[in-house]
Amino acid sequence: MAQHTAEIISVGTELLLGNIANTDAQDISQMLSELGINVYYHTVVGDNPQRLKAAVAIAKSRADIIITTGGLGPTCDDLTKQTLAEAFGKKLIFDEGEAQEIRDYFATRLHSHQMTDNNYRQAYLPEGCVPFHNDCGTAPGCAFEAEGVHVLMLPGPPRECVPMFRSCAMPYLRRLSDLELVSHNIHIFGLGESFVEDKLRDTMLRLQNPTLAPYAKSGEVRLRVTARARTDGEAEAMMAPVIQEIRGKIGDCIYGIDTDTLENTVLRLLKEKHVTLAAAESCTGGLVSKRMTDLPGASEVYLGGAVTYAAASKTALLGVPAELIEAQGVVSAPVAEAMARGVREKFGSHLGIGITGIAGPGTDESGTPVGTVFVALAAPERTYVRSLHLGHDRDRVRTAAANHALDMTRRFLTNLDVLSWE
Repeated sequence: MAQHTAEIISVGTELLLGNIANTDAQDISQMLSELGINVYYHTVVGDNPQRLKAAVAIAKSRADIIITTGGLGPTCDDLTKQTLAEAFGKKLIFDEGEAQEIRDYFATRLHSHQMTDNNYRQAYLPEGCVPFHNDCGTAPGCAFEAEGVHVLMLPGPPRECVPMFRSCAMPYLRRLSDLELVSHNIHIFGLGESFVEDKLRDTMLRLQNPTLAPYAKSGEVRLRVTARARTDGEAEAMMAPVIQEIRGKIGDCIYGIDTDTLENTVLRLLKEKHVTLAAAESCTGGLVSKRMTDLPGASEVYLGGAVTYAAASKTALLGVPAELIEAQGVVSAPVAEAMARGVREKFGSHLGIGITGIAGPGTDESGTPVGTVFVALAAPERTYVRSLHLGHDRDRVRTAAANHALDMTRRFLTNLDVLSWE
């Protein structure tokens, strides 16, 4: 069966002017990847019907799925539906069902009955199309097939576009194939993308179905294994030996499969082991606490954190001896260890994290190089510390330091070598 290819056309002069970022194209590309649909082109065009029609003509020549975002609103510059209907020889027909949905949205969500005539423009849809109901706004989307191309139109605001794509467009697109597409994401921390690619290059080149592709994230690597088969069970059976091969080559740097983040893995392990955690942070400014408390249910096992940015606060709140800071320097392994032990005692947790470092852009009075970070994990029987050099980008240093703290916790909870990470 032929592989589908898609082109995303984002409509809006505000995108060209740089007034807003085109996150719709990014989000839709990621979701199309889940469906195994290749995206070869992103196009951005202003609110101009002639230029939009020209862009559609080009897209028709190189993709069998065209997805537009934006231009479905009620104002005079929202011309996507009219332009695409004309490009494909479709009439626009008033849809009473969608008109009623718009009325209901005004009454129940906006608490207003002051609809104007231009709102009803949104209820006109191409003849024979599949309407996409908008649960988050007044602009319905739609899909139709013409000239061998599937055309999908979605609203521009991300809070409307992404839910509509998941609830309406993805089921529509899945019906274009009689094969099931199943993927698993393998999450890796402690190895760079080039190292992972080198380890798995022969496997990637050998595979056709399933496929294996790497994706770099901030401070970690994700591998996606994808199989096409008649049933989910067949696809899973095809992927199982590939995943086993990856485990053999990558080892315990794999922190999870189909888990979103390191903190999700840590939270699950803390709950399974009935272990509690607290964190003392300096250069990360509470990032570990934020990432943990972003997760529902974290309060069961994450007891709290302390942002002890100044040296005096490390002494006052965590009991780090002032003479230790004077002798070793505030950015040092002994201070990180003392912070981890101090926060563990302060919160009464099983485990304590301590992070101290120089995130930049400038160094401190001691001249410690930017990117120097010490991350400690205090357990009942031992305190572990990693000495790290994380580069010069402030955000990257903070993110990587938090990742290391979470990885050390994961390794401790799974009986792995806490200090081995590459």
